Amino acid sequence: MKAVQITKNNKDINVELNEIKRPKLEDHEVLIAPLYAAVNPLDLMNINGSVNLIQNYKMPLTLGNEVVGKIVEVGAAVKTFAIGDQVYSRLPLYKIGAFSEYVAVTETAIWHTPNNLTAKQAVAIPLTGLTAYQALTEELKVEAGKTVFISGGSGSFGQIAVPLAKAMGLKVIVSGNTEAREHIINLGADQYLDYKKENYWEILSDIDYVIDTLGVKEIEHEMGIMRAGGRLLSLISGPNKSFARDHNFPKWKQLLFGLAGAKLDKLAKKYQVEYRFIFVRESGQQLSEITKIVEDNNIIPAIDQHNFTLDQTQEALKLVAAGGTHGKVVISFDKLREE
Repeated sequence: MKAVQITKNNKDINVELNEIKRPKLEDHEVLIAPLYAAVNPLDLMNINGSVNLIQNYKMPLTLGNEVVGKIVEVGAAVKTFAIGDQVYSRLPLYKIGAFSEYVAVTETAIWHTPNNLTAKQAVAIPLTGLTAYQALTEELKVEAGKTVFISGGSGSFGQIAVPLAKAMGLKVIVSGNTEAREHIINLGADQYLDYKKENYWEILSDIDYVIDTLGVKEIEHEMGIMRAGGRLLSLISGPNKSFARDHNFPKWKQLLFGLAGAKLDKLAKKYQVEYRFIFVRESGQQLSEITKIVEDNNIIPAIDQHNFTLDQTQEALKLVAAGGTHGKVVISFDKLREE
């Protein structure tokens, strides 16, 4: 079968389309024939090696973290799913590989796609949805009635995080671009701040939770609007010692992450808040809950208009790296299967 791989980490987004063996299933796995795979910034990080200290893969590595497709084979112990089911997944951290003709994945990492979405739309849900779900429930441990602020929340993350947060009983405030205002408000945001017209740090105060999607340059502004004892979770600013400790990393990694995150922890101490970092994992059980929220709220994620096939994955990756896309960039397997 065909698969997009790298043989070593590189900064130039060089990938290869190789012929590899079709996966052999373990008892609790299913074999998926992908219909679509999503391209994410995480794929770029897997290529350039920037997350190797968190998750280091053996080479050659088949790329791709997010997939939707049909089950074509099931392992001997699989009970929840059957051949022909359309499912989606944020593939397990230890076994990614969505950019391939067939994908073997444990049944605990998949769920049925939402009935209000096409397969192409559905592929935009798993990684973002699980990120939002785990951010709110596990990292921030949110409580109903409190307030969450999502900086830069007008993109694909906000599309899922806002209705999830509302479903958990939170007051939701978002900053973002003018174009997304109406859409995010319709998803349930209680307050929307246009970043070109308003400085959120001059308006907000006593915020319980912050989800940072903008990075280190915004962290101090974000911490400055929080109440003492609040929690800030970053999607991109980087790990700290508590992240390494919570994930049971060896002592040398805890020391390394402690040094890397020292500035962030120092700021958190200054503002009397807790800094957290997330590296999202697979969960079919959580996907089932996310799927219900997607269906109940008729959430329709934006999909970028570019059309890519498996042999054009490098172009798709470079498009994501360049930024400025309008929705999730996806790889289609239709042409490959016709051949």
